[in-house]
Amino acid sequence: MSTDPTAVFDDEARALDAADPLAAHRDAFVGAESSLVYFDGNSLGRPPRATAERLAEFVTTEWGGRLIRGWDESWMELPFRIGDRLGRLALGAAAGQTVIGDSTTVLLYKLLRAALTERSTADPQRVEIVVGRDDFPTDRYLVEGIAAERGARIVWVEVDTARGVDADLLRAAVGPRTAVVLLSHVSYRSGFLADARTLTRIAHDAGALVLWDLCHSAGSVPVDLDGWAVDLAVGCTYKYLNGGPGAPAFAYVAARHHATLTQPIQGWMGAADVFAMGPEYRPAEGMRRFLSGTPPVLAMLAMQDTLDLIEDAGIAAIRNKSVALTDFALRVSDGILSPLGVTVASPRDPAERGGHVTLSHPAMRAVTVRLWKDDVIPDYRDPGGLRIGLAPLSTSFAETLTGLRAVAEAVRAES
Repeated sequence: MSTDPTAVFDDEARALDAADPLAAHRDAFVGAESSLVYFDGNSLGRPPRATAERLAEFVTTEWGGRLIRGWDESWMELPFRIGDRLGRLALGAAAGQTVIGDSTTVLLYKLLRAALTERSTADPQRVEIVVGRDDFPTDRYLVEGIAAERGARIVWVEVDTARGVDADLLRAAVGPRTAVVLLSHVSYRSGFLADARTLTRIAHDAGALVLWDLCHSAGSVPVDLDGWAVDLAVGCTYKYLNGGPGAPAFAYVAARHHATLTQPIQGWMGAADVFAMGPEYRPAEGMRRFLSGTPPVLAMLAMQDTLDLIEDAGIAAIRNKSVALTDFALRVSDGILSPLGVTVASPRDPAERGGHVTLSHPAMRAVTVRLWKDDVIPDYRDPGGLRIGLAPLSTSFAETLTGLRAVAEAVRAES
């Protein structure tokens, strides 16, 4: 009989994996069969096995066989076709409102700048951008740059780094001078899951537009952009959507704003007649007006394989697995890491938690270095945070337990 007081977690992990309705999906990912523990699926997802075949087929058949004809035959519409499917399966967005293209930073710039211009033009006193002090750096840097360009004022929402922007904080920040509110659906540091419906309503009650950053929720947490009456949203596709390194982001613009928002990077692909090569720019109707340059066709192919998996599993089941994984990780942390001085810097309530948890300890930077050498891959976030990203389609409970035991060993070694 084992004398290990944590052996109970082995039985629990086996039972949870045996009962997991999504367990078979793990086999769809390259490397899932290896002993490597991957705790960074919320930064870069594992590649689906089907993607290698998809890319090879595209190179030899579509690109190699059809050449320039591919643009007329399918590539021109690919950003919208994939965008609509993503919207239907994971974003709660009706067709015609989501497009793939550009990086997260570029799309956030376009939509934030467009929203600020529209609101301040309609009401010149609306010159404020509201943003959380602990939002992802690119969001904050963009706000600073756009405010400087447009003579706007930034209203910083001070937040607990173990949480994020909530209703009380947002009510105190918005008012008659607010033009646009930029919010993260899931906080990149803590995993705090914002109440998007309530926060969107608060922004609208103040007369502002709201732009949601969905980078850490798309593909892991159910999203209902149309139901929440969201104005704008942007998210990346290389995390839970497994689009690969540098895969292009997506942009959502509610149909009611298509005719009133003017995006600031006017390129030929967003023109009303792309091949007219006219003397002046006239924006296209609908979501095409939010494109700028040539779509990154090759880079948007991989995410389709994960969309196949999401369609098969259903986003509700994916969320249930995500909650079960993070609940289990917290129980294990309480059992084997808390006695070592490790604390949880994420919400305990699953209704307020996305797909990752952050564990805090002064030695976590060195712990991360040690773990990477041993093929346990979390990531580190100041101050002293080890972020455990659990991708529901590719992470098992046994893998989670193995990784957390390695964290405990590394904390002991570095303390």
